[in-house]
Amino acid sequence: MPVHWFPGHMAKAKRAIAADLALVDVVLEVVDARVPAASANADLEGILQGRPRVVLLNKADLANPAATQAWVAALARRGITALPFAALGGTGVKAVTAAVGAAYAAKREALLARGVRPRPARAMVVGIPNVGKSAVINRLAGGRHAAVGDRPGVTRGRQWVRTGGVELLDTPGVLQPRFEDARAGYLLATAGSVSDVVFDPVEVAAYVLPELWRLAAAALGERFGLKAVLPAPADSLDVVAHNRGLLKPGGVADRERAALLLLREFRDGLLGRLTLEFPPEP
Repeated sequence: MPVHWFPGHMAKAKRAIAADLALVDVVLEVVDARVPAASANADLEGILQGRPRVVLLNKADLANPAATQAWVAALARRGITALPFAALGGTGVKAVTAAVGAAYAAKREALLARGVRPRPARAMVVGIPNVGKSAVINRLAGGRHAAVGDRPGVTRGRQWVRTGGVELLDTPGVLQPRFEDARAGYLLATAGSVSDVVFDPVEVAAYVLPELWRLAAAALGERFGLKAVLPAPADSLDVVAHNRGLLKPGGVADRERAALLLLREFRDGLLGRLTLEFPPEP
């Protein structure tokens, strides 16, 4: 399922990010810990202009802890600092502040050497829509300062937020123009980083069901009455629909409502702490 969703405001946001890099010392890239590769924006590599980068594996409280640590180690091998983070649960705030301080240390020392009083570190927060950027900023700032929503792309313009030791620059979510890898599109749709109105939920749920069964068969059986994923996974949605009473007139299973329910329960962590992407072996 290649994603062809690239509104004009996202192209404008990319240009704004490139222009605003001169204002910051560090880039905080927020990704979804359940789909770290799919939710990373490959376009950022070309526009960061050498700024230090810290990757926040947000929603780590919904992801498999061992998989998250594997991603931390894999990114470290590439010279990238990565940290588990849970914006809603509050996990990881001190580690982020320390990592930004470490990335800013060289510049701070250079300012001191020139007799200039150092200002607080400035960090730009970037990421694709609905990975929780604004929630991350609010958690780091200790309160609700940035717009937060449960739909992709709530942030629309530049916002500065001042915390105790770091000044944060929020930016609109930037999604790649196109995902050549169909799997990335399916995973983003599963995690909720693509609006539900631009993909077929039955297609997405049917794609991800075999993987969810491998990871959480017991939860799928308990919550939806599934005993196996059928050879045509979309047929399994009939079981989900009948189990939850999602029926059309005449008792016909409503596959679309069943698919949306399945995806919502994954996103809310009701199937367990699941990670859908794992890093390559070292």
